[in-house]
This record gives sequence, structure tokens and C-alpha cells, in this order.
Amino acid sequence: MNMTMSEALTKKETTVNDSHAQQTSNTTTSKPVLRLDDVRKSFGSTQVLKGISFDINPHEVVALLGPSGSGKSTLMKCVNLLEQVDDGQIWLGDTDITDPRANQDQIRSRIGVVFQQFNLFPHMSVLKNVTLAAIKVHHWDKDRARTRALELLDRIGMRNKADAYPDQLSGGQQQRVAIARALMTDPELLLLDEITSALDPMLVGEVLHMVAELKSQGTTILMATHEMSFAHEAADRIVLLRNGVIAENGTPREVMDESTNPETREFFAHFRH
Repeated sequence: MNMTMSEALTKKETTVNDSHAQQTSNTTTSKPVLRLDDVRKSFGSTQVLKGISFDINPHEVVALLGPSGSGKSTLMKCVNLLEQVDDGQIWLGDTDITDPRANQDQIRSRIGVVFQQFNLFPHMSVLKNVTLAAIKVHHWDKDRARTRALELLDRIGMRNKADAYPDQLSGGQQQRVAIARALMTDPELLLLDEITSALDPMLVGEVLHMVAELKSQGTTILMATHEMSFAHEAADRIVLLRNGVIAENGTPREVMDESTNPETREFFAHFRH
């Protein structure tokens, strides 16, 4: 399953090529999957998000980059309803998820989340980890949840590990299980929050391969990452945060390679891709 990032990118380009024109057409004519409109968030007297606005269109992989303290984690938490915004709106399709009257459980079933730490329950099998939220939170019956989970585990090459426990898996395998769990309810948006930070380079390539496959299947993804090569190769678009505002918003080439902003150039000069 392990592969380099360049191999994964080649596979992504080959897989997506046939449907690229159709997806591009859909992206330009469809409503955004996610829309942030002047989102602001403070903690005490510290304003962390100072008016963030951008859209994510269907089939896009958007990488959220920036130095520590730029607001990435807070923004991801606001999208995932772990933090309430102070001002502005976040729309998931036609739903204003910042409206206090919105059904939060229903919204969370439409957003899949994968964190840096795999957050798998060590005393539960892979299958039970994947099905738990669908059964307990979203009230799926056990047969439906099991069928869906086994389909997903098969899709990520982990069906033979359905009865294994997390401590019997590698880090890359655990992260793939976490991704399967996030996909259980067929979410409209997948949030990937620093999912490669705890992995060695070979496993980063393995996870990139999975992200590439998910994109080719039409998954819309917002990922926060410090892995610049990962972002450069996997993302369609880069949103660069600096001091709580959007410093750059464009393709990886435009933002990471061709920006004329001195601060942006200095930031990316510390990384190689």
C-alpha cells in the first residue's frame, strides 16, 4: 500500500484525467460545498480570526496553511462546530451551520473529520471503531453500519483487519481506519486536521495516496497541514493564513512558487517541495 508522494500524484492525475472536464464544469456551475463569510473568533481580548471568507467548491481539495498561531486550528474547529464563531457565517451547502437553531448532530453527519491523533478506542476492534458513531450518534442499525463499514474497509485495503485492535496496526493503518470512520455517513465535506504530522515519510505517502483516491471519487476536502510537499502535490488550492487573515488564496503554484509577497516567500523558503 505504501507509495511515494510522486507516485500517488501520478496515480491521481491518471485517475482524474477522464472526469476532470466534467468535474470542472460541475465546480463552476454548482453551489459551494462550504462557504465562509467574514468569520471572526476571539478568545478573551485576542482576536484569532479577523474576517475569513472563502468558498470550497465540489470536488476541490483545499489546503489550509500558515505558521503556528495563524488561526488554522481555530478555523477548523469552527467548521466542525467545536467552537462557535463570534461573527460571520459558515454555510454547508444551503445550511447556515452557525445559526444556533441548526441541528448540530445532523450537520456533523454531513462533515467527516480526521485528526492528527487517530483517536481510535484501544479496547475496540477496527470494525467497532468504524461503526460506533454511526450507531450511537446517528442511530444507524447495526446491520447497516456493519455493511457500510466493511465496504469502506475493503475500499481502503483494511477489510482483513476488521477484527484487529489498534495496537496491532501501524500508524498509517490506524489513520486509514480513522478516514474510513469519517466516511461512514458519506459526508459532503471531509476535514483533515494535520493527519500526516504523526507519520513517518513513507506513511505520509500512503495517506497522500488515499487523499488522491478520495478526490478522484469526488470527495470535497479541507485539510490543515504543515506538510508543504503534501499540500503542493495533493491540493487544488491553497488558503494561506497569517495573523488571522487570508494572506493568499490560489493554486499551489501561484501561492507557493510564484507569490511576490515577501512574507509569503519567506514562509515557504523554509520548506522544500
